[in-house]
Amino acid sequence: MTKPGKRFRAAREGIEPIKAYPLEEAVKLVKDRAKAKFDETIEVAMNLGVDPRHSDQMVRGVCNLPNGSGRGAKVAVFAKGAKADEAKAAGADIVGAEDLVEKVNSGQIDFDRCVATPDMMPLVGRLGKVLGPRGLMPNPKVGTVTNDLAAAIKAQKGGAVEFRVEKAGIVQAGVGKASFTAEQLAQNIRAFADAVAKSKPQGIKGTFIKRIAISSTMGPGVRVETNSVFGR
Repeated sequence: MTKPGKRFRAAREGIEPIKAYPLEEAVKLVKDRAKAKFDETIEVAMNLGVDPRHSDQMVRGVCNLPNGSGRGAKVAVFAKGAKADEAKAAGADIVGAEDLVEKVNSGQIDFDRCVATPDMMPLVGRLGKVLGPRGLMPNPKVGTVTNDLAAAIKAQKGGAVEFRVEKAGIVQAGVGKASFTAEQLAQNIRAFADAVAKSKPQGIKGTFIKRIAISSTMGPGVRVETNSVFGR
């Protein structure tokens, strides 16, 4: 096991690893330790009481962060005709149909988010093995298969973050930057946690959200009191 570096050990000082802090205090601890030369991303990780190996326990959705994510995403849109023109006017970075499918199939994936009109899905569906593992496959459940391209592009370029439970039952996402105010970060974290909570599968019994932690890109994790996030 690699021994933590001096900088990381220093950042960890003052944080009790098994203690869960109120959200505002946890945010301050993370912000104060984000000392990298770049604007670190603030990330939230939530341990859920699900087993994603079962299809009826899959947790997936999208959250529009009230203060944005601090990251301008490059958006590609699969559309043609008037819808392609609409996508370009709405600020899409890449727009195409069969030509874009061919590029993606050949490994040319120069975008961070992906949107498609419903009529394009028979073509886009062929890219499942390419886009799926990267979390880029358009999906109507998260608003990325739609005819309202202007709204979808705006959401993807702004504060929309998608989430999907991983094998270990963890959902995680970037919810802002260290340069955000503590209040902005707390608002984003609450919005994300609320979106995950609303995605609880109907058949789940017992505690759904077991643990919440936040960290910066280069900093240690800080556990958060669940009640302080949901205001209970």
